[in-house]
Amino acid sequence: MSSLYKKNNRYYLSVQLDKKRVTRSLRTDSYEVAKAVKVDFEKKILLELINGAKPKETPLAELTELYLKADHDWRPNTLVLNKRLLNGYLKNGFPKHPTTKSMAIRVLNACNNWGIKQKLIPSYETIPVGNKYEARTRVFTRQELDLMFEKITPKHFNLFVQFAYYSGARSDEIRRISQENIFSDYIVEFGKDGRRLVKLNKQAQAILTDVELWDYTVNYVQLTWSRNRKKLGLIDARFHDLRRTFGYNLIKEGRPIYELSKLLGHTSVTTTEKHYAPLYRLNLRILYCKVFLTEFSV
Repeated sequence: MSSLYKKNNRYYLSVQLDKKRVTRSLRTDSYEVAKAVKVDFEKKILLELINGAKPKETPLAELTELYLKADHDWRPNTLVLNKRLLNGYLKNGFPKHPTTKSMAIRVLNACNNWGIKQKLIPSYETIPVGNKYEARTRVFTRQELDLMFEKITPKHFNLFVQFAYYSGARSDEIRRISQENIFSDYIVEFGKDGRRLVKLNKQAQAILTDVELWDYTVNYVQLTWSRNRKKLGLIDARFHDLRRTFGYNLIKEGRPIYELSKLLGHTSVTTTEKHYAPLYRLNLRILYCKVFLTEFSV
């Protein structure tokens, strides 16, 4: 028994034989195409169910390439991230930073488990520690921000950096803004978590009134940021730290975590707590020290 159905704008064929079921993506959103290839796909799946498909011994490099090319219904940003993590692992092994390493482990586990289901590899022992997470707490000082806003080149990229800080947006959300998505005090962006509104303060609004909208690739942002970071002597500085600094400065203003979560566009407050709870604790320690020193001096 077989059934043809559509899910997430893709057609799938499901075939069942003796209580065993195999489902395959037909990699098309066209009913006509799906109907045309259905017979061939159905024959292959039936043969697999009857005879059994012996798993292959696919090398990891080839397996990752097949995994990245397969239809997983990922967002474009997810594909970019998974490709970077897998290619980085193939070239250099696991990253040193614990959070990045944890991300790489999860993607590697997913890739190999997919390979088992596709009978591209016979077995795989899941690597543990894939869910460990160490929140990064690097934020920029006022002096570092002033240095960047004055010295980063070229000027067009300088304004991109300033806009990233003043808006608190992710790089992928602003490197290709369309004019039709810009409004008086917010922009509509389509990024990591889908469509969201990014509120703009006066500084961010002022930048957009004068700048030629950016059309940057991921590589351009990474390379230009890296060159400027080294030139200015910024230690352990990542572009995403601009967004974290934006959030931390809101914390110092006393903004509640629910408001911070909304401004950052997190899908859940739990995400905000995971990323920003250490910064809330840091701010409390700073406030405590200030009060203690004031009382001690008196």
